[in-house]
Formats: sequence, structure tokens, C-alpha cells
Amino acid sequence: MKLATLRDGTKDGRLVVASPAGTRFADAPVGTLQHLLEDWDALAPAMTRVTEFPNALDPAQCMAPMPRAWQWLDGSAFAAHARLMEVAFGTDPIATDKPLMYQGLSDRFYGPFDDIPFRSEADGIDFEGEFAVIVDHVPMGTTASEAIRHIRLVVQVNDWSLRALAVPEMKTGFGWVQAKPACSMAQFAVTPDELGAGWHDGRVCLDLLVDWNDQHFGHANGAQMAYGFHELIAHAAATRDLVAGTIIGSGTVANDDHAVVGSSCISERRAIEIIASGQPQTTFMHFGDRVKMEARSADGTSPFGVLDHTVLSSVDGPCASRGILDW
Repeated sequence: MKLATLRDGTKDGRLVVASPAGTRFADAPVGTLQHLLEDWDALAPAMTRVTEFPNALDPAQCMAPMPRAWQWLDGSAFAAHARLMEVAFGTDPIATDKPLMYQGLSDRFYGPFDDIPFRSEADGIDFEGEFAVIVDHVPMGTTASEAIRHIRLVVQVNDWSLRALAVPEMKTGFGWVQAKPACSMAQFAVTPDELGAGWHDGRVCLDLLVDWNDQHFGHANGAQMAYGFHELIAHAAATRDLVAGTIIGSGTVANDDHAVVGSSCISERRAIEIIASGQPQTTFMHFGDRVKMEARSADGTSPFGVLDHTVLSSVDGPCASRGILDW
């Protein structure tokens, strides 16, 4: 099942069932994705049986499938990314045998084609290509083997970061606030079965293609997670219930053979440059820059659709006139 949320003048939009190709849709029997997740067992079976899609789907009308959520928990499950970030930030490895995770901003997710406003280029604007899952209600103490059954949907995320602010906030020991603005989410949320062989052992085993200013930047595969999503869920639920609609992120998709596949964020490339020559060469994003992300299946299809964003100034960019800042 493939789901999208269309603009209807509300903050949560209107949930629809998309065709396999993502070009047409049928109305869903429930208004929002949050409503569906809260009563999944009763509502989802009828939606999986939809086979006729009478309406043309305009990508420009798509919001994030989950425009706002009760909770966004982002992991850092790729060991290759963690090692490179230690170089980029000049920090020591974190001594733990548990998954790394932080609680981020969840009261909004940018849509797949929104212009993204930032206050200053000096903050170190960076993109981060990730995968994520959306769960139904997960009871406290749920094990990893049990958690796999709570994964209802899979999504593709751009976890925007402000790198100049990240290290100072990390050193406080209280986690990120200013360094982690709202994320973006690609057009479609899909059930794991839609990914076929691209879903294995709680991991999205697809290449994530990233282009920056129309130049190929990376195509790392999501299979190399040190912890699968089921293990991240169990970690998050160790001492509390997870409310239906909680989103769990993988962290930046990264592979050991980064020299071949490239990267999913600028900081990784800068770390690689530091290792090679002692200093970074690549700058962070500038206003007017464009980043595009698209996961690809083995048959060349894009199960989540596309993320395509231009970075603009929050002070004088056209995003202000479009009402994005007043959302």
C-alpha cells in the first residue's frame, strides 16, 4: 500500500491511497495518516484492497505523508557515518553498546517540493538523506523481535542540519535544538511489503540517490545499518510506550565504500577530504542551492517519490511570501 497526503487547507492534509506508480489516487476512508495509525487493524485492510484510482495525482499538491507527528526519534545507525562524523567534528567515539538516538522537532515536516528557509549560510546548512519508519502503538518493553510487527510504514527523509551549531550544542550534554530544524519527507509512505527485496531484516536495502545542484553526490545503500529499525524501536521503547504515529529515523545513510558510492550529507564529504588532505574543501549549502533525493529499487522505480528542495533565506526569500514561515 502506498499513501500520500494532499493539501486541503489544513495542517494535516487529506490522506489518499496512491496507485503503484504514484500517478493516480483514490480517496482514503479516513481523513489523516495519524487517524489511520491509531486504528490500523480496523482501517488498513480495506485500504489495501483498493485497486481503482480514479483521480490524477498532482505531485505539487503533496504534503509530507505525515505533515506533523507526536514524536520524531532519529537514530544514528550507520557505523560508517559515525566514524566520519568523529573526523568532521573532531570528537572522540561515543562509548556505548546501545543505539544512538535523539528526540527531534516533530511538529512539522516539510513537503517534498517545499522551498526550505534558513536564517544564515554561516550556520552551516547541510542535508542528510535518511530512511524512517512509522509505527503504531508500541508498548513499553517491546523486544526487537516483537517490534518488527509494529512497523506499519516506511518513508524517506531529509534531516536538515546546521553544522556550525551542532558541536556547541553537543558539548552541553543536553542534545540538539538550534542545530536540528524541521525535516523534509518524500511524497509517499509505503508498507514494507511494497519494497519487496528492498526490505530485509528491518532495513531499507535501496540506493539513496543524492544530487546537489544537479551534480551526483552519492548513492549509498540502506542495508548497512548496524541496528535494524526493529532494534531502534526496541531501544526507544525500553522505558516508555511509543504513541501511534511515532517516526523512527535511521540516521544518515552511509556505506564503508564511500569512495565509490559517495555520501548522503556534506559533512561526510568534508571528513573524507580532511582524511585525504588535512582540511575540508567542500563548503556547506548556499542560498539558491538545490538538493534532490530519490531512493531507487532494483527495477529503477522510486517507491517514495522524490525530495527536491531549494534553500532560501528566511529573511528575504520567496518562501516568506508563500506562507511557509507562518505554517
